[in-house]
This record gives sequence, C-alpha cells and structure tokens, in this order.
Amino acid sequence: MNPETKSSGRSLLGVGGLAALACCIGPIMAFLGGLGVLSAIGTFWVPALAALTAVALIAAAWVLHRRRRAAACKAAPGPVDLGLPTPPRAEPSTRSSQ
Repeated sequence: MNPETKSSGRSLLGVGGLAALACCIGPIMAFLGGLGVLSAIGTFWVPALAALTAVALIAAAWVLHRRRRAAACKAAPGPVDLGLPTPPRAEPSTRSSQ
C-alpha cells in the first residue's frame, strides 16, 4: 500500500457525519419543516376553521336532537321482555266432571 494515498481519520469522520445527516437528521428536519409550514398555513385559516367548527357543532346537535325525537316516538307501550325465565302456565283442565 502506498503511504501517500492512505486515508486520514478526518475523511472517515466526514463520511460518517454525512451519513448521519442523510439517514437520521434529514427526515427529522423534513418532518419539522413540514409541521412548521402547516402551522403557518393554519394561521391564515383560523377564521375559516372556527366557522367550520361552529357549523359542525350545530349539525351534531341537530342530529342528536332528531335521533332522540325519533327514539321517543318508537317506544311502544306494553310489557318489556327482560330475558328472564318465566314459570310454566297452568293449563285449564279439559276433563269433564261426571
């Protein structure tokens, strides 16, 4: 091996640092950057999101009101089956007395 072409420890450290930057830090920075962009866009949409939230809450209240009203109208009066066993009924006698 030629001593003049021997690699130094600094180049190996540089390659390791570049690999760490590309494999580990890069995706984390990309995620944080995207999160920052989304939050910046969100600041412009705050009034629209507030209006959308109000409309969603009103719609949810209306749906719940309709469901309760429909459930109240469906209730039929009468006995309720609780799923408990009932004792057998005594049947009337069919024998005639003589």
